[in-house]
Amino acid sequence: MSKRQLTEFLSDLNKEELKEQVIDLYKRFKDVKEFYDFSFNPNEEERLRLAKTKISREYFPESGKKAKKRRSVAQKHIKKLQQLEANPMIIADIMLYAIEVAQIYTAENAINQLAFYKSMLSSFQTALKWIDQNGLTMDFKDRIEHIINESKEQKWLNAEGFERNANLLY
Repeated sequence: MSKRQLTEFLSDLNKEELKEQVIDLYKRFKDVKEFYDFSFNPNEEERLRLAKTKISREYFPESGKKAKKRRSVAQKHIKKLQQLEANPMIIADIMLYAIEVAQIYTAENAINQLAFYKSMLSSFQTALKWIDQNGLTMDFKDRIEHIINESKEQKWLNAEGFERNANLLY
């Protein structure tokens, strides 16, 4: 069904039928429910806290299990908040937090997988782009510089890539 066909279909419905359609979608589809729940009660701070907790547990699990270090966990939360059009500051915060937690982990635990460092640089590049597009550079400058310095201090394999990308931002 095209957007035009959907528009025609919806315009033929009366108010009660349209209301029933929306309620049916709300009940059937988790994404629709989440959209309406967020629209009427954004509670961005709670979502931020939850995202940070889940990201932290990837590197520091509660029950002594092995750290999974999955970048995808952070990406899932970031993508969801972007879809819901959350405050760009909150999204930028989570983007940088995911890198910072990884750096806390690598300060204590050596990682010899090149893919991990490439992934962190990719996350950093994405965060810088988001921060720049939303005019948040000055709000996050200190954290960006801290991430760069930490990558150098820990001798990350691609530390120069962090600095090079940040230099494009300033």
